Amino acid sequence: MENPFKFGTIVEEEYFTDRVQEVAYIEQFIQSANHLVLISPRRFGKSSVVAKAVKQSGRKNITVNLQQATSVSDLSAKLLKEFFKVHPLERVRHLITHFRVIPTISTNPLTGSMDVSFQPGVDGIVLIEDVLTLIEKAHSEQDRMIVVLDEFQEIRDLAPKLDKQLRSIMQKQKNINYILLGSQESMMTDIFEDKKSPFYHFGELMRLGKLPHEDFHQYLSERLAKCFVETHEELSDRILDYTDCHPYYSQQLAANVWQIGMLQPATSDPVQKAIDYIVTTHGLDYERLWMNFNRTNKWILQRLVSNKPLQSGEYRTSTIYSALKRLQKDGYVIYSNHYEMEDPFFKEWILTNNK
Repeated sequence: MENPFKFGTIVEEEYFTDRVQEVAYIEQFIQSANHLVLISPRRFGKSSVVAKAVKQSGRKNITVNLQQATSVSDLSAKLLKEFFKVHPLERVRHLITHFRVIPTISTNPLTGSMDVSFQPGVDGIVLIEDVLTLIEKAHSEQDRMIVVLDEFQEIRDLAPKLDKQLRSIMQKQKNINYILLGSQESMMTDIFEDKKSPFYHFGELMRLGKLPHEDFHQYLSERLAKCFVETHEELSDRILDYTDCHPYYSQQLAANVWQIGMLQPATSDPVQKAIDYIVTTHGLDYERLWMNFNRTNKWILQRLVSNKPLQSGEYRTSTIYSALKRLQKDGYVIYSNHYEMEDPFFKEWILTNNK
């Protein structure tokens, strides 16, 4: 029997967990001519939610993750490569001829996959303007393309003033719906809520939180019932209590609990056994991470996992705040009504190894 839980990649179909209202809202919203900005911490499932909503809309779409782009030129090439997956090259060849810099396009004869690149040293702004103009011209207001840019906060690291130049291109377009995703809340807020930012109020702002306990419990319970006939309700509660309804880690823990139920059905406490297994498996990684933290970061994480107040007089408020922002940016800490460890298994490791 196939494991009914999936984590670590974009999830679809039977692996998708609830988010019915969010998906419906996004799908309805992108039927307008407006743009959407979606913010949530890493591993909350925002990419999966958007992918499902876009798929259900039936609209042509392309997605590029800015974390995977090494330069503006590389971002332009990635956008063009995704565009060719939707529009075969021969159908838009006439539009390519208007490029100020013609890309190099090659096709693997064995796999049929296409690679796109530009010659080094070319002005990246010229390239991305030509690519986005191509996407605009290939569509109409009645047939708008959806362009999803994931981890959009990385725009500020790709090139100086890229946000200003990109906004000047996007604001003139009528045939593209942009969905801009980001996991760094403070950076995304600066980009879209700061009046001095070029992207100030560029689109509708939406935040994605943790999954509702009741909905998530039903999802887990229905699937765990296949191998835990009598205890699936209790196990679902324990999983969600441990992960605090974090989408990624709940799926990860549930997947391991299910695996234990299938392979070791006589196990008395499958949840604890699954937790121990995950913490042990990632123990060396957690140790390496811990050794690279400075003294302030270690102190803050120890206080968080022990539910102790940070304002204890040991560090200045400004020092604590700056450290929290760095830990949040690096993905170790999230803010959801309060600061907390992002990874409950790393939290378990810290509690066990730093007594």
